[in-house]
Amino acid sequence: QVRLVESGGGLVQAGGSLTLSCAASGSSFSIGTMAWYRQVPGKSAQRGRELVAVIRDNGSTNYDDSVKGRFTISRDKANDTVFLQMNSLKPEDTAVYHCWVRDGVTVHWGQGTQVTVSS
Repeated sequence: QVRLVESGGGLVQAGGSLTLSCAASGSSFSIGTMAWYRQVPGKSAQRGRELVAVIRDNGSTNYDDSVKGRFTISRDKANDTVFLQMNSLKPEDTAVYHCWVRDGVTVHWGQGTQVTVSS
C-alpha cells in the first residue's frame, strides 16, 4: 500500500514563498511520474483538480502556464520525494495542493495540504 505524506502548506502573504514536499513509501514498484495538482476553493471535486506541475522519471518537467517562472518541481529519487518550490505567490494560488504519484500502472493521491495566500 503506497502512502503519501505531504507537508509544507500554510498561510503566506502575496509575494511570499512556500515549499511543499511529498514523500512516498510502501511501493512495490519503482516510482515513476510525480506531480502536484490543486483543488481551487469553490470548485467541486467533480470538476477535477488542475495540474500544476509534473516531473517524469527522466527528470523532464511541465508546468501550468499560470505558474511558469514562479514554481519549480523537483524530486529526490533516492527517497521517492517530490518538492514544489512556490515563489511570488498570488492570492489566486490559494488551493488545496495534492501530490500525485504513479507506481507501475497505479496512481496514488496525497490527502492534500492547504495553501492560502493573502493579499
